[in-house]
Amino acid sequence: MKELGKVVTDINLNGSVPENVIEQIKNDVHQHRLVIFKNQSKISGDRQVEISKWFGNLESTFYKHPRSPHPDVFRVSNDEDEGCTHVGRTGWHIDGSFMKKPFGYSLYYMFSVPIKGDTAFIPLNELINSLTPEVAARWERLWMVSDRRDGVVHPLIYPHPITGLKTLCFHLGMSTAFVWDLGSDKERMTERPETVKIIKEIYQEIVKDDRRLIYSHKWEEGDFIISDNLAVGHEASEETQYSRNKVGLRILHRTTIEGKHEPHK
Repeated sequence: MKELGKVVTDINLNGSVPENVIEQIKNDVHQHRLVIFKNQSKISGDRQVEISKWFGNLESTFYKHPRSPHPDVFRVSNDEDEGCTHVGRTGWHIDGSFMKKPFGYSLYYMFSVPIKGDTAFIPLNELINSLTPEVAARWERLWMVSDRRDGVVHPLIYPHPITGLKTLCFHLGMSTAFVWDLGSDKERMTERPETVKIIKEIYQEIVKDDRRLIYSHKWEEGDFIISDNLAVGHEASEETQYSRNKVGLRILHRTTIEGKHEPHK
């Protein structure tokens, strides 16, 4: 699985999971960034919420769909009658970058698996470590500005609040601008052409070397993923938007855990 992820085949998430196993899962999520549970029986919305609470309080998205199995479960689909559509294709991102404290964890369960429709993940510390010194130094000077109404500003590169490893706070499709050298006498905000140039540069660094750092997860029946949202960037593949007639019904249930840390240098 390239540079991230641990596959687990011997835990039944629908059964009783001992406290010591839950603690090991929590440790594994930080160590491996993704923990992928295979061969799970159908996981209800209520059970996904129970599992999510191992990691903290849920903070549900503002998107609600009438077919969602629980108020805190974000239901995504390629059929508008079944879930929210056109999700995840606006650009590489972490979840909740528009919030002062981005989500700490994201949990994904593919309730209905299509023929195609990968989710791509990238380990952000390895991405930073792969940069040339010149690019890394430039990114260290940047802060992202969210396109949401509050215009939240976060450092592009900052230390992960749990592991201390460098990571990114970013959303390539929802950044209205960047700020250079925030808080110094050199502080300035980018105009649109420069913003687009920076976004393209970040994208090119992600996909460079034939997508060497990217793990593309091919969903199978019974897959359940827990991710350290602050350490992993992700993007839905183009096929996730294909129609139900073309690839079958896709339904993804996502829960997100309230962030406890505001990104800072």
